[in-house]
Amino acid sequence: MPLTAIRATDTSRDSYIESEAFCHWAIDDGIGVLPRIFEDAITLAVMTRQLSDDLRDGIAAQLAPGKPLDWRWRGAAGQALIDDLTRHLPAPEHGEALLEDVRWVSEAMAFLFDTDTVGVRLRILDGAMCPRFHVDNLAVRLVTTYAGPGSEWLPEHAVNRAGLGAPRPQKPDPLRDPAAIRHLATGEVALLKGEGWIGNEGHGLVHRSPHPPAGVKRLLLALDPG
Repeated sequence: MPLTAIRATDTSRDSYIESEAFCHWAIDDGIGVLPRIFEDAITLAVMTRQLSDDLRDGIAAQLAPGKPLDWRWRGAAGQALIDDLTRHLPAPEHGEALLEDVRWVSEAMAFLFDTDTVGVRLRILDGAMCPRFHVDNLAVRLVTTYAGPGSEWLPEHAVNRAGLGAPRPQKPDPLRDPAAIRHLATGEVALLKGEGWIGNEGHGLVHRSPHPPAGVKRLLLALDPG
């Protein structure tokens, strides 16, 4: 998938639109949806996709040994990143497709935000990392879940922002409508706009980590630009 397509919004097809007056998300199956995160009204941009069989097999191999994985990188999105990740994968001999995908996602992030440095984290999780609905204080984060349930997020009408932050007595629940909870699907590439994005203060996307079923592990990739 050419990176040159990432900065040009795909106008040949409509993004997925729900029946709400003001959508603050854009969802499509082309990479051209990702630059929509730069639109003032958009706080979530999602590229839907299906993982290849080779990638699924490689992911399963990383989870099978039961070894922990909490790999972090800050630097250029290039070969040094891939070499370092290779050394940390539980099953590097089966990691070719996964390594190639991490490379592609990292280079796409660097290209989109015109940066020489990306922060990357790849983790195996067997519980909810951030189980309470919250907003990120950074500008933007990219997430993709390679295995297990994806992150949960809320449309604005379902949020009570007075309930965000650390819980305390008498504080309201940030969730107005449990039926409105949305889920990112496995493999989807999502950009989440946070409170640190200039002009987005008070409008960061509200999201949380899912609770995986017993015995189910997640393989989560998260990236920050710069």
